[in-house]
Amino acid sequence: MNDTLRSIPRPLVKTNQTVIVISVLLTWATGQAWILLIPFIAGLLGLFFGYNPIMEIAKHFLRKELKSYIPEDWEQQQFNQKIAVTCLGIGYVSFLMNWTVIGYVFTGMVAIAAFIAILGFCIGCFILFQWKQYKYRRTA
Repeated sequence: MNDTLRSIPRPLVKTNQTVIVISVLLTWATGQAWILLIPFIAGLLGLFFGYNPIMEIAKHFLRKELKSYIPEDWEQQQFNQKIAVTCLGIGYVSFLMNWTVIGYVFTGMVAIAAFIAILGFCIGCFILFQWKQYKYRRTA
């Protein structure tokens, strides 16, 4: 994905969210923190280079043309991805340093947010909307 596209097809976003949830659950089940690096690195690549390998792989499994899917706003997805990458990074480092409570808290937050987003409510979008409303009210 690149910034000029300005939207991301919903199935690709859901795939990315699903990978986050599965990675967190696998990390918890196995105790292998490196599993968090899969969505973490994919998220970093998406943020810095506009290329998320998880979404790129998922494109090959779409049944319809990309433009026929409901689009997700690029700005909102970048905001959400920043939150996810931050939580995954803090969780990963916390597990490495044996700060397991912090690791569970941060990976739990991102897994819950991703799962809720899969179900249809985007917590990150709500936070971004509230932030924009707050900024607007301050200037008005």
